[in-house]
Amino acid sequence: MSTPATIKAGIAMPPKNPNKVPIPGERNVLITSALPYVNNVPHLGNIIGSTLSADVYARYQRVRDINALYICGTDEYGTATETKALADGVTCQELCDKYHPIHKQCYEWMEIDFDKFGRTTTEEQTKIAQDIFMRLYERGLLVEDSMLQLYCGQCDRYLADRFVEGTCPKCNYDDARGDQCDQCGTLLNATELVNPRCKLDGNRPVQKASKHLFLDLEKLQKQCEEWYEKASVEGRWSNNGKVITQSWFKEGLKLRCITRDLKWGTPVPLPGWEGKVFYVWFDAPIGYPSITANYTKEWEKWWKNPEDVKLYQFMGKDNVPFHTVIFPSSLIGTGENWTLLNTLSTTEYLQYETGKFSKSRGETGIPPSVWRYYLLSNRPETNDSQYLWKDFIARNNNELLANLGNFVNRVVKFVNGKYESNVPTLNETAAPATESDEKLLREVNERLKLYVEALDDVKIREGLRLAMEISALGNVYLQENKIDNALFADHRARCDRVVVTALNLIYLLSAVLFPYMPSTSESIARQLNAPVRLLPDTFAVDSILPGHVINKAEYLFKRIDEKQEDIWRAKYGGTGSEPAADDKKKKKKASAKAAAAPVFKGEKPAEVIALEKQIEDQGLKVRELKAAKADAAAVQNEVSALLGLKKDLAELFAKLTV
Repeated sequence: MSTPATIKAGIAMPPKNPNKVPIPGERNVLITSALPYVNNVPHLGNIIGSTLSADVYARYQRVRDINALYICGTDEYGTATETKALADGVTCQELCDKYHPIHKQCYEWMEIDFDKFGRTTTEEQTKIAQDIFMRLYERGLLVEDSMLQLYCGQCDRYLADRFVEGTCPKCNYDDARGDQCDQCGTLLNATELVNPRCKLDGNRPVQKASKHLFLDLEKLQKQCEEWYEKASVEGRWSNNGKVITQSWFKEGLKLRCITRDLKWGTPVPLPGWEGKVFYVWFDAPIGYPSITANYTKEWEKWWKNPEDVKLYQFMGKDNVPFHTVIFPSSLIGTGENWTLLNTLSTTEYLQYETGKFSKSRGETGIPPSVWRYYLLSNRPETNDSQYLWKDFIARNNNELLANLGNFVNRVVKFVNGKYESNVPTLNETAAPATESDEKLLREVNERLKLYVEALDDVKIREGLRLAMEISALGNVYLQENKIDNALFADHRARCDRVVVTALNLIYLLSAVLFPYMPSTSESIARQLNAPVRLLPDTFAVDSILPGHVINKAEYLFKRIDEKQEDIWRAKYGGTGSEPAADDKKKKKKASAKAAAAPVFKGEKPAEVIALEKQIEDQGLKVRELKAAKADAAAVQNEVSALLGLKKDLAELFAKLTV
């Protein structure tokens, strides 16, 4: 909308630029969220951990009038896609074409506003990934070696563990997978299975050596570590991101296999390497620049311009080493001047009653702003958090409705009724500013300063808390001044000042809330008959001017009946009817697993994070030994070490929570 003359000039948010490029000499922010696997629908955990959190930060840049580009897309190559396509009886491309729009629709409904939501199955992905690979190859940073794998002659392919089934050598369960027996829980090498069979055609595979290429991370450790030391300080990385990355350097970087025997992936561009593709965790992060290249031909101005661009990346903690070690090492190894990670924002895990977000989001009738508010106020920044329908309903009713909704609706309806929607002129002589007015300005500006500092530091949950405090200050202001019919009738000049102050505070709130609840922000602006505005450094009663005419009041939020808790849990997260025997078995195992993995309340101490990283690394070691078909005794020794570390963690939790 055009800005009315009765709205302060220069405060309207400019339209979104569809062709962004970095502006030399100004702040330019490149934002990415971890690419979700294409082979399933989005769930609440990866939404809060990456896409939604990054969206808040991207919208914050926009409301501060800072040039920022937000990039994401579906990660479409790899074994996971092949497996899902096989299960669904479709080609990999058909699977990707089915699920990519599902992801896009879910994020659009959640009001996640990417500048480009792309995919990794593009010509630009192939071109950029192969170029990075060839530069590493030509600079002597790739090493050739071979691994023993199962090979199916019938379908002419090496088989990933998940493509092998057979009889468990421990319990004789005849449907064991190539990496683990679901019956007894034993970790397995695919070669250990009795009568192994190819999951694709049922034929018996044979053992066969396969050559692969490894990235020599040891040669790159010094440069990568030097970059990390600078970036983690300047970018104020979260503690878990630093601890996880440091543990990799402390242990020493090693050769990392970057090729796989798959048909679905970016081909290795070397003679004699036909049939090989890049490993997904070498290939996938290159999706960030390739998706940018599909947004603009000038993508290198974003990705090869560290002097003018700051890169912010959002993800769950399980993705950290791929973004802080492997991807930057790959870019450093090319010898080019890449834009490397500046600020890393990670989350712990969100444990929730329902993963069926794609279904529950629409059927509950709850608007996106409420979902966004609950997830962001519950963002697992320093420890795991839980999604609970009871808490969800309480936050809607007791915070959004009782605080923010009440403040906005009370003021707008009062102006609609008493002032016929016209903003009055202040009479400074009859009603000068009081201590209540000055206190409001002082306290709002204190919170506003802290809000800006919080979001500059990517403290997203803290920023939302401060936004709601500003709204609460507005409610206190109305109570202190007893805004009602009597004030309007008996102290009109004072009532005028309270109304004008409150309307300007509501307009400020529309900007403060824009990163978190854009629809709510737009509704507030619409009720005020004003454009969505930029966020100022300080609050003053000078944005909505006398004579301005506002629109009719709208309800920002609706009360949710507490009875809905049981209904929604049963529908989206409950068991419903008596589970089948196989479901009981799975739930029993899940319960045992949950019991063995206690949740630490509060910020995790460094020793907890370090031990969790050791468990993650040990698990990786077990999987790599299995992939290399190592001696069974050696694998079992490492499995025992893994179990010991898990026991140590449980004991540490018990000690810290006494």
